[in-house]
Amino acid sequence: MKLYFSFLLISFLPFISIAQQKYSLSGKVTDKKGEVLPGTGVFISGYKIATSTNAEGYFNLNLPVGNFDILIKAVGYKPFTKNLTVVDKNLSIAVSLEESTIALNEVVVRPDPNRENYINIFKDFFLGTTPNSAKCKLLNPSVLNVEYNKEERVLNVDCSELLIIENKALGYEIKYLIKNFQLDYKTNIVYYEGYPYYKDLEGSDSKKLKWAEARLASYNGSPQHFFKSLYLNNSQKEGFNIYELVKQENKNRLPDSLIKEKIKQFKHEIDYYPNKKEYQDSLNFWIGKGRVSRQIIIFKGEEILADTLVHQQNKNVKYINFQNILTVEYQNEKPDIAMGNSFKAGIPRLEKFKDHQLSLLNLLIRPVYFYANGAIFNPKSLLFEGTWAWEKIADSVPMDYLPPLSK
Repeated sequence: MKLYFSFLLISFLPFISIAQQKYSLSGKVTDKKGEVLPGTGVFISGYKIATSTNAEGYFNLNLPVGNFDILIKAVGYKPFTKNLTVVDKNLSIAVSLEESTIALNEVVVRPDPNRENYINIFKDFFLGTTPNSAKCKLLNPSVLNVEYNKEERVLNVDCSELLIIENKALGYEIKYLIKNFQLDYKTNIVYYEGYPYYKDLEGSDSKKLKWAEARLASYNGSPQHFFKSLYLNNSQKEGFNIYELVKQENKNRLPDSLIKEKIKQFKHEIDYYPNKKEYQDSLNFWIGKGRVSRQIIIFKGEEILADTLVHQQNKNVKYINFQNILTVEYQNEKPDIAMGNSFKAGIPRLEKFKDHQLSLLNLLIRPVYFYANGAIFNPKSLLFEGTWAWEKIADSVPMDYLPPLSK
């Protein structure tokens, strides 16, 4: 059975505006008894911005104007998360952490003979299966809570301690608090939400040069790159072409209930009369009917210009609003031969696109608001297919990544 997986990214990333003014975010971290917690990690989700509390439990960060998700985590305590908006003044917060029910240094892993298999599946759909994913390693998979619901056919993964990912392809250590990862085999959709923090790995000058090249390659053609180019109204210059696509129900496909009934019927007949060719032919006929596509894809070849698609919400926010599906062609890179057919399902297979990367944007919540750095205000508003569904954490760069200026 071939599965077609779309990808819904819910990463609780922060969203900065184009303003350069910096303001301070300060605070004090204590436990529920009021005792200070020195050395507590303070992270800005999706960025390389982090600090830790001092001996008195205080911290301070400089942030630009924008909206951010902050993660505060101390060993032995439940994580604290808060969304903050920096507008025109400094902010200060007081945080009281609740002690975790799991004792310090105690790892609770429920015995499950399938755990290793589930974690391998999780890695494929969280890190991805791109060439970069082969150079990624989970340093502490024991923090993962894994559960597979056989009745619902859903794999759920989360963690209360930070999952540490070493990405030697891009030169990052990623600390990721996974709020929820869900792989649904019924809907063929995978999504995850959580709080990632990026940190540069140490390396020689030659390694850093290779990482810089790999980071640029990962950024180019990404959703982050696309929405940033939309904001700057230079998407065509950056290599993106946009088209409209419509998916309609295939009225020529027979009902699933009938197909299943006939397959069951002729399998039963073959059990009793294995040598009767007409029963095998009938079984093959109905199996073929089950392979008929449920949808008809209609590709509209007229290119959509960015200045007609993008609208201004305010001085820091823009948005797009569309009824059907957007096909995004990235001309500067060829499709990766490693991408499996399951991610190509539903993508228009036209001669003009055979040498370019293609992704589909399904709008779940409209409109879609976005910022100057390419961040989406509500990541739940979009569902990706194609290249953007295939590339995951192993190919991600932080939101404060800046590509080198063209010479």
